[in-house]
Amino acid sequence: MANFIALPLKKTSEVDLVQPLKNVIASYFSTADEPVDCNEALKELNKLRMNSTWRTLDKNENSLQIMCRYYDQITALDGKITPSDIQIPFRWKDAFDKGSFFGGYTSLTLSNLTYERVCILFNIAAMQSQIAASQGNEFSNDGALKSAAKYFQQACGIFQHLKNTVMSSIQQELTPDIQPDTLGALQALMLAEAQESFFHKAAADKMKDAIIAKVASQCEELYADALKQLQKESLKHLWEKDWILNVAGKQAAFHAVAEYHQALVCKSKKEVGEELARLQHASELMKTAETRGGTAFNFSDYVGRINHSYQETKKDNDFIYHARVPDLKSLQPIGKAALAKPTPFSEKLSSNFQDLFSALMPVPVTQAIQTFDVRKTEIVNQEIGKMREQTQIMNGILASLNLPAAIEASSGNTLPQSLKEKAKAVSDTGGIQTIYKLIEELPTLLQRNKDILNESEQMLNEEEMSDNHLRNQFKERWARTPSEKLNQPLKTQISKYSEIINNAVKADAVVKEKFNKHKSSIELLGLSEAEICSRLSSGGPVTALENSPSVQELRRLMQDVEQIKSEREVLETEFKSTTVDMKAKFIDALAQDEAINEQSISAETLNELFGPLQKRVRENVDQQEKIIAEIQQVNSTFCQERQNDQTSCNRETIMKDLAAAYDAYMELTNNLKEGTKFYNDLTQLLVNFQNKVSDFCFARKTERDELCRELQQSIANKPVESAPSLPTHHSSERKELPARPPPPQASPQNSFIPVSAPYPVQGNVPQPQAPSCMPYPQYPHYPGYATVPMPGGYNPYSYGQQPGMAPAYPPAPTSYPPFGQYPSYPPYSGSYPYPNQPWNPQR
Repeated sequence: MANFIALPLKKTSEVDLVQPLKNVIASYFSTADEPVDCNEALKELNKLRMNSTWRTLDKNENSLQIMCRYYDQITALDGKITPSDIQIPFRWKDAFDKGSFFGGYTSLTLSNLTYERVCILFNIAAMQSQIAASQGNEFSNDGALKSAAKYFQQACGIFQHLKNTVMSSIQQELTPDIQPDTLGALQALMLAEAQESFFHKAAADKMKDAIIAKVASQCEELYADALKQLQKESLKHLWEKDWILNVAGKQAAFHAVAEYHQALVCKSKKEVGEELARLQHASELMKTAETRGGTAFNFSDYVGRINHSYQETKKDNDFIYHARVPDLKSLQPIGKAALAKPTPFSEKLSSNFQDLFSALMPVPVTQAIQTFDVRKTEIVNQEIGKMREQTQIMNGILASLNLPAAIEASSGNTLPQSLKEKAKAVSDTGGIQTIYKLIEELPTLLQRNKDILNESEQMLNEEEMSDNHLRNQFKERWARTPSEKLNQPLKTQISKYSEIINNAVKADAVVKEKFNKHKSSIELLGLSEAEICSRLSSGGPVTALENSPSVQELRRLMQDVEQIKSEREVLETEFKSTTVDMKAKFIDALAQDEAINEQSISAETLNELFGPLQKRVRENVDQQEKIIAEIQQVNSTFCQERQNDQTSCNRETIMKDLAAAYDAYMELTNNLKEGTKFYNDLTQLLVNFQNKVSDFCFARKTERDELCRELQQSIANKPVESAPSLPTHHSSERKELPARPPPPQASPQNSFIPVSAPYPVQGNVPQPQAPSCMPYPQYPHYPGYATVPMPGGYNPYSYGQQPGMAPAYPPAPTSYPPFGQYPSYPPYSGSYPYPNQPWNPQR
């Protein structure tokens, strides 16, 4: 019997992967034009984890393939979502802990997908050692010995990979089994056992003694190295006693075996003296191996062979050869045949791998696309904002000149045609009541977002208070990362969202101020034509000037103005409708260079897309400047002619106000619709963010409960100190969102507004992903609200109506128990449901 050492598997707690991962994927891809549906993939991934970690696994290839499939899937997912963004409490126990599952301090809970990968990879290597150990005992089976050598070398390669990467990938104090020193010792052990497998294969194949001696000599060296590492002061308490005895015995035994086979080589060369010296040394080494190995010693066959050969050779030398027995130090060292080598680690461990999350893009590609979309949005916003700003300037100038109303033939009892059209447009869109309705909705939408953000902040604060309370209670025994360090990215995100909401409040004030300024004139425009006429003072008709050269020229220029406006509408539509699929470009760049030069690729593409359109915008603006200059010049002549007709100044002033009120009405209506959409879009982002906060608090709560339970058990037998009660804050569980009123009717289409308005140009554009944080709206270069991207047509308020959405949330609790007075907490059941998530009757 080879008596190989097989490593134990790490044990874990059951967790639900589906809902937390769904939240993270939603936060990453919520701005996509076609939302990614990963429900089936997540269920399959959850099933793989259960089969890999909780099901009793046999020591065979099928069990190993299940573990490898799960590892490959989470590796693929790891490359598409930042690991630290996944708030799932992965709890793994030290593989070498000799206590109960919940006893001692040898478990670690981290909400990090990389930690899960490391632990699964450790278990894959451990399973490989178990399969190899079971097959390596079949000396007569050539295939089994080859398989054992293969798996031992693969396990060695995995431990080598983990040893080199674990500390850089997980910035945390780890359990002893995945510390670099431990992994180095296991690597050395696996390599020695792989070499031993080759030795048994060589012996079974009856190779030449010189070869077998070299293979055995390499075994001795590798076992000596493994013994040295296993006996480190920081590690030797981890192993079973038999492990040290086994390795120590094998180290001496293989030295003896190497000397024995080298003695046979000497025998074939008639070098009796050296043969006798090596046999004598081999006999002494076997005695040492038997003493070291104890019950683990399994070289009895070689003991008999060595003793028999030594007695025969000594007898022949005494009676026949009388050869001098040389000193051991003078003998040539036995060569070494290093057949075992660590198998290079491969990122894909399973056969016929099929990515469950192929619909998701790698993180670099996702970030590059999001950054490109931001650059594209900035150009679109800038150019459309420039055109609208110029339109506002032009409208202001024309309104101050009372054009085109001043050149339209009318009397005191009729309205100019332009004012009739403006009054009809205001009446058709609901008049001033439409603005009142939109303004009244803003405070409700604003408060909704504040409530969600405040609730998220409260959850983080209470979780941190709970952690600090227990840290003060347990002192240095509370061995986990403080919440104030882990929640810092989330708190930074809260600050950014708070700043965005504060800007929204300021923008609301600007809108209301502009509305109050033009309210009376807007009300007048909403009246009937007769009522408007009655408000105007009678003035002289302009019929006499209708055929004057100045009036004819002004009418021509007004047509040019309308043409400029029409061209701008076309340009705006082209800017908003211009799209390009950057996915293929960025994926190709990543495949070719293993990196993406996003700035260079984006600049080249955006120049191709928008260069011609930007040129047309510049030409349009230049044309406006020329026309405005001509209008002002011709209007001076027209005004001199009108002075001779003694036109009523009061009527002129009111008509100017009405023209300005129409422009203000259209602008305010557009602004308020944008504001409503902004708040709705921001709500969805905040709900995604709150889900992440809830996942974080739930993961911390799970870790806290398990650590408290371990600490309580460790001090349960102390007569003086009683085990402290487990604090439970409401916020450490998933919090209920505030009640949400029915949503306003948001505009289904994305629209843009002038740069001077307080609301920004909106677009269905994804935002760049902040590292390890929820995405947040980006600030434009002009004052106002930040752009909040959302999927087109999505209504974030239809809870309970859309499939997969949670029912309406009840109101948040208004009070909490006094600090230090906590309700009793039920015993841990192995898993927790996820409140505030879509209802699942199976859960």
